[in-house]
Amino acid sequence: MKASRFKGVARPTFMLLAVGLLPAVCAAQSYTITDLGTLGGNSSGARGINTIGEITGYAYASGNKISDAFLYTGGKIYNLGTLGGTSAIGLAINASGEVAGYSTLASGSYRGFLYNGSQMISVGTLAGSYSDAEGINDSGQVVGASSTANGEIHPYLFTNGTLIDLGTLGAHGPQYWNTGEAVNNAGEVVGWSYNAQGNFLAFLWSHGHMRELGTLGGDWSQAFAINDQGQITGQAYTKGNFGAHAFIFEGVGMQDLGTIEGPYSYGFGINSSGVVVGQSTFNLTDLSTHAFVFSGGKIRDLNKLIPAGLGWVLNTAYSINDAGQIVGYGTFNKQQHGFLLTPQ
Repeated sequence: MKASRFKGVARPTFMLLAVGLLPAVCAAQSYTITDLGTLGGNSSGARGINTIGEITGYAYASGNKISDAFLYTGGKIYNLGTLGGTSAIGLAINASGEVAGYSTLASGSYRGFLYNGSQMISVGTLAGSYSDAEGINDSGQVVGASSTANGEIHPYLFTNGTLIDLGTLGAHGPQYWNTGEAVNNAGEVVGWSYNAQGNFLAFLWSHGHMRELGTLGGDWSQAFAINDQGQITGQAYTKGNFGAHAFIFEGVGMQDLGTIEGPYSYGFGINSSGVVVGQSTFNLTDLSTHAFVFSGGKIRDLNKLIPAGLGWVLNTAYSINDAGQIVGYGTFNKQQHGFLLTPQ
């Protein structure tokens, strides 16, 4: 979990690890599945996909001691390496194939990076000792979280070689984790921040102003993705905080996307057609998760939309492009692997 990268911070705890020409996913939609493989180790996970189907994520190398960021293109997986440490992960990729993610340094501390097609570059920090990079747009603007000189964690926008501190919803002190998660091509940023009362809430930052997006009746929410139409997805707690559901926000209020079964779901990715992917509780006994796709007003278990008997269990879907291709991770013959789903 990301919380392990910066101990003692009150980061919300995860309970789980051409528009108009492209049809939305319908009830009869089914997918072929591609195993993205590894870099020689036993495990991988896919996190981002761009408009032409290039993918980024993480994969272990031989010996399973080093986890490197990868770029998957042309049917092959390529090692992007690290910033000198033992682990890195690519979290988002833009139309030009630029990748944003985070890596350890040789010292063991974390830095957000931008891979520009030839090398991995540190985005620096907000004068602190830590940063990550969570999202990127087609202009190469990057967003994430960074520590400040006084140890607070703030969301930032990296643009033209400079980190801009986006501030918070009122939180003060190093115990609160405030982060940017995604940025669209208009430069609008979403993420979550703590307010003065100590509650974390999804936010939209636009034109220098941060505003909270509300909840589904509970006390907390998080935003994970935004498309170029300004539609936002994430997770928000329901009344009484007995559950937390994926949502779509379209300017005013949140649409509750529900769950496959049980109390929890997350919306992690959204394309230009407003199709959302994520994960939902599936087994009420152990709260294990299945990947889902939401379109046409219905949430669907992606495990039911691939051929049976292939040895896959799809746990999480992280990103979807405008062609409807979906990436995430699941277990394949009892090992965790990244996957690509392509609509049939």
